[in-house]
Amino acid sequence: MNYLSQLVDLMVQVMLPLSLLVGAGALWPRFFGDTQVEVMRTSLNRMVMYLFYPCILFAVASTTPINRDLLSVPLLVGLASLVSGAVLYVLLYRLPLWRHLTDQTRAALMLGGMFGNTFNIGVPVLVFFFGAEAMRYAVFNDMLMTMPLVWTLGVWIATRLGSHDRNAAQPSVIGVMLTMPPIWAFLLGTACQQLNLTYEPLVNASRFIGQATIPVIIFVLGMTIPWRNLVPRGEILTVVGIKLLLTPFIVWLIAPLIYSRMGEAQYAAVVEGTTPAMMTALLLADRFKLDSGAAALLIGWSTILFWLTLPLIMAFGWVGR
Repeated sequence: MNYLSQLVDLMVQVMLPLSLLVGAGALWPRFFGDTQVEVMRTSLNRMVMYLFYPCILFAVASTTPINRDLLSVPLLVGLASLVSGAVLYVLLYRLPLWRHLTDQTRAALMLGGMFGNTFNIGVPVLVFFFGAEAMRYAVFNDMLMTMPLVWTLGVWIATRLGSHDRNAAQPSVIGVMLTMPPIWAFLLGTACQQLNLTYEPLVNASRFIGQATIPVIIFVLGMTIPWRNLVPRGEILTVVGIKLLLTPFIVWLIAPLIYSRMGEAQYAAVVEGTTPAMMTALLLADRFKLDSGAAALLIGWSTILFWLTLPLIMAFGWVGR
């Protein structure tokens, strides 16, 4: 398949439905004036966190054998995220580029620039390139890399780099993790697979419920992006460039240094690296009193420009089929 035909297929199969869902979320309050956006967004997020997402995690984890290739995805994406984080730290905290920024803004941008929307955006792209079974790469990357790093290093960035109040109460990372249903669903599914206790009808039922995860979250993403305030700002676009271009380049660069050849899993890690800023960056900004506006702008610009950078990365040959 040549580049042009593959790009057209990508536009129709992936970018069109995602764009329609984002657009629906953006226009919903306009067409339905009685919509309480914050209430609706909170309720939908809770449905995803407590029902849809745990179901899909259980379904995938309970049917996926763990092997070296699979684990290479969270390893490579994690290393690239840490390198990108180091670059962002230098740009935002050590170089005199944007002196007007507060530490709350710098921390919010650093969090958004380090961690991508690797499940909700990553899964449709992975499935396009590698088939339905490729969802496992996003699941294991989320559970073994994104979530542990976000709720340890990410919390440290928010509370230490984003605030100078050393007397403020720090959240219990373990306590936060233990209250997340997705963690337990993933662990239960993994235990079932390892103990050969997988029950196919239950897996199918869970998968059916979990299919709502991505459409609902992408719809919420459309409601989250501050469309009327999407003005280009140098610091925002710089962080977007690091997230969308530097991170996948780092994965593509270091993968051959660790693995003898680039296989499907390693290219899947590159795809995961291409994803725009995660929505959890806004959650962290709200929770730890960072700059929520900057986090929302970063999510918005990175999501919009992702439609341009992914075809560019395909042209470079970093991903493809």
